[in-house]
Amino acid sequence: MQNGVQAQVPVLYVADADATRRFYEAFGYSELRTGGDGESRWSYLQCGELTLLVAAVTPRLVTVELPLLIYLYVDDLTATIERLTAAGYAVERTGYPEHAPGGECRTTDPDGNVVVFGQRRAVPEQARSPEDGKEARFSLIREAAKRVSRRGGAPARCQIGGPRGEACPEPAEVKLADSWGDTVWGCLAHADETLLSARGAFLATQDGLGLRAFLRTRQAAPKARTGTARRQRRSS
Repeated sequence: MQNGVQAQVPVLYVADADATRRFYEAFGYSELRTGGDGESRWSYLQCGELTLLVAAVTPRLVTVELPLLIYLYVDDLTATIERLTAAGYAVERTGYPEHAPGGECRTTDPDGNVVVFGQRRAVPEQARSPEDGKEARFSLIREAAKRVSRRGGAPARCQIGGPRGEACPEPAEVKLADSWGDTVWGCLAHADETLLSARGAFLATQDGLGLRAFLRTRQAAPKARTGTARRQRRSS
């Protein structure tokens, strides 16, 4: 029998170790050990057999461009929601997906990392929360739509349309793209339908900072250095 991994310790680099510890305590984590001072603080948290290391280091050892997404399964979804809201954290219900028949919610930790948590134990239909509407499954697309709304630049109307080619009167809220370079703007409902039906489609940013722009900057840099070198040789 081959040797394998014996333990797994996710590490979160955060701005305030104490604030992050208090947040994850609402999920049942408790602090086992802590240490450091000044520009380096860490807190080792545990919940059952699960562990989490929270580190506050200045300057940060790891910098990510976008917030992380953490998924947690909890024993009691309702009790977890109550603890989080009592501590002042906003919680959004996201429905009853197949992988979490007991319900699923979304919140953010003090560093802006998205924390989605669900319950594996199913609940009967009549016990489900009335707050869970059919649009709850659009949570990821809604997040993209919020960013588009803040930045602007979307066309006035959805460009996807109905199954028979009829125009859609809804506003365009998210941009989709595929690996072949095709793009289209859609409303939330048609964007969700397209992502499910077109296997190569994905959410895209609305700006032009893609691979083509990146490659142009890489190709232009050597030319600029060459031109500088030539001018230096001429002056000497």
